[in-house]
Amino acid sequence: MSPGLDWLAAAEELADKLRADASARDRAAQPPTQEVDWLRQSGLLALPAWAGVDEWVTANSITRIVASADASVGHLLGYHYLQLWRTGLFDRPELADRLRRDTVEHGWFWAGVSNPLDAALRLTPTGDGFLVDGRKTFATGASVADRLVVSGTRIDDGEKLTFVVDAATPGITYLNDWDNLGQRLTASGGVVFESVPVAAADVLGDQPESLDDPRTLRLSLAALGFQLALAQIYVGTAEGALAEAAEFTRRRGRAWFLSGVERAVEDPYILAGYGELVSTTEAAKLVADQAALGLHAAFAAGSDLTEQQRGQAAVTVSAAKVVATRVVNETTSKIFEFIGARATANEFGFDRFWRNARTLTLHDPVVYKAREVGEYFLTGVRPQITGYS
Repeated sequence: MSPGLDWLAAAEELADKLRADASARDRAAQPPTQEVDWLRQSGLLALPAWAGVDEWVTANSITRIVASADASVGHLLGYHYLQLWRTGLFDRPELADRLRRDTVEHGWFWAGVSNPLDAALRLTPTGDGFLVDGRKTFATGASVADRLVVSGTRIDDGEKLTFVVDAATPGITYLNDWDNLGQRLTASGGVVFESVPVAAADVLGDQPESLDDPRTLRLSLAALGFQLALAQIYVGTAEGALAEAAEFTRRRGRAWFLSGVERAVEDPYILAGYGELVSTTEAAKLVADQAALGLHAAFAAGSDLTEQQRGQAAVTVSAAKVVATRVVNETTSKIFEFIGARATANEFGFDRFWRNARTLTLHDPVVYKAREVGEYFLTGVRPQITGYS
């Protein structure tokens, strides 16, 4: 039996556990401390997504499996994998290796504080590192994390640095102000830093923006990683909505009196409706997995990564994001046409799929992803390197 099957079995077991009371936990909207404990107990936090293509593909599959049961927990886990993966993009292999070993040993859960459009953290140099001050508006999973990957700007020369810090360090305050329509269990509230010390040894590196710097291309892969994770969460959410709607249809569905059949599972319109949604969701999954392979190839290229290879990976990830966004929003809305009015009762919680999808797909405007794909197709112009592309 391959190692991948063990990881996937653990993911399916966790998904079953999450699915059992997902609706109740969504309504309660408590900080996901219990859910992170479940992740830790499952062993999934230790998956070495950075190790090779098999592990990377498995991490993407696991993110999708967990998201199908609970999109919030899938979001937390997908970002955990990415934070550890992105440590390998910097020129500090010894630090990345130490962080990864410690994660496996201690069962650490990782989150990030590095919203690209929220450059609010200031780094004041000290004799052996920095003091960090400022406030970040959104930081998914930070308040329930063990360790954080954080980005901030030096006050002396404007250089942007990325570093790691213990999430329980004195001076870090979690605002717990995430009160949104969906993704209620992602702990995506704000964070305040007040004279938080960071040792020079915990700095992963700076983040150059000029293509004249050979590190820029490789470091820019982090933005693509987050876009890919979102696409996988979208696909997982659509799969979860379909699976639970199908079970409702089998057990409780009623055929319309004009259908000429006795059971909902014989109604030709219900059958065709599910067929359309299943087909498009499966297509979105295949596109997302193709994007995962392209991004891994760019990652594996190391210092030999070219602008063309990076650009192709970016276009493929953007295409996956476009398709997955459309599929998850359509699927989580349209299932109600097949499960009927009785399924809108709050006890079933089918609305959580749509609320999660609608909230998370607004992370950044998907129309700009479509523009990138179209521009590359028509003119060959590669996507601009930004914090989102």
